[in-house]
Amino acid sequence: QVQLVESGGGSVQAGGSLRLSCAASGRSLSNYGMGWFRQAPGKEREFVAATSWAGRLMYFGDSVKERFTMSRDNAKNIVYLQMDSLKPEDTAVYYCAADQYGLGARNRDQYDFWGQGTQVTVSS
Repeated sequence: QVQLVESGGGSVQAGGSLRLSCAASGRSLSNYGMGWFRQAPGKEREFVAATSWAGRLMYFGDSVKERFTMSRDNAKNIVYLQMDSLKPEDTAVYYCAADQYGLGARNRDQYDFWGQGTQVTVSS
C-alpha cells in the first residue's frame, strides 16, 4: 500500500502561484508513475499532469499547459506540482495519485492509490 498526502493548497489571487506537494509513505515512489488531478464542485475529476517513474515522460492537461510544471524527488518520496499564472477556473480540490505500472497516465482509472486532496482557491 502507498499512502499519499497532499499539501500546499490555499487561497491565492489570479496570476499568483502555488506549489503543491504529494508525500508518500508505505513504499518508495521510485517505481510508480504519478499523476495530479483536480475536481471542482459539480464537475468530473480532471487530469492535470502526470509523469513516469523516472520523470522522463510527462503529460499535461490542455488547460494547464505552459502554466503548470511537475517534478518528482524519488529520494525524498515527494512529487510536486508548480502552478503559475493561476486563474479562477483552476479552483478545485487537487489530488495526487500513484500508478503501479510506472508510466503515469491521463486516465484516472489507471491509478491505484489516491491522496485525500488539497483545496486550491483562486480569486479574481
